[in-house]
Amino acid sequence: MTTTTQHLHTVVLHWADLHEAAGAPSTIGGFGLGLRAYLAALGDADQQEYDRHQAAHLRSLERDPMQLGVRPSPVRLHILETMATIHADLLQCADAIAETVQRRPIAPPAPRRAAYARTRGERLAWDDHARRVQAAQDDAADRRRWRWTGVRPDAPYTALWLLGRVQGAPGPFRPLAASEAARLAGVARSAAGQVERALDMAAQRRTLGQACACGGLIEVHGGEGRSPLAHCTGCGRIWAEGVIAA
Repeated sequence: MTTTTQHLHTVVLHWADLHEAAGAPSTIGGFGLGLRAYLAALGDADQQEYDRHQAAHLRSLERDPMQLGVRPSPVRLHILETMATIHADLLQCADAIAETVQRRPIAPPAPRRAAYARTRGERLAWDDHARRVQAAQDDAADRRRWRWTGVRPDAPYTALWLLGRVQGAPGPFRPLAASEAARLAGVARSAAGQVERALDMAAQRRTLGQACACGGLIEVHGGEGRSPLAHCTGCGRIWAEGVIAA
């Protein structure tokens, strides 16, 4: 069973891959890509229906005020959107977890009036006061603390900070409660799943809205870097790259 630790590792280890994929062109080998060519053998009527849906989709984009027609993009926007969603979810989770598990900074001692230490006891008192002031400053500046203000950390750092809470790493924190661990586990699982789907790392299956000529449903299997494979649940026909089987 995949653990929260493994899910967070997936985000950290593959974040650079997402950056690279965002600037890479789409490939036929990805899940759900290139199926128009695979399903061309469904027949003219089915192909016309497919084209009609595609044309309606393009018209909806043209009506969108954010779109200026359909043109090639230098980046894969769906990858960037996935990265933004994962980052936002991780930040929100870390903000909430830190709110409850992170200990408040040590309160500094009250200021003392400047004075000359005339006795050994006074020197010891001043030294102790200085140590407590320094301890409070060091505790507040502890780099392991989660910060809600300033520049927000990136997704890998956030995932690693959450990983530290899962593993009970030392710092100004208490252990996670069961409810906090469950919430973190759900966010980590969702983030890892999005990474795997975006990079085509996990096996997937989808049912198309387009039906086979026999009226049966068409299921598409793919992922894990493999070319998509479609088959009809009614007549059993199979569509793959360059292969059509009855």
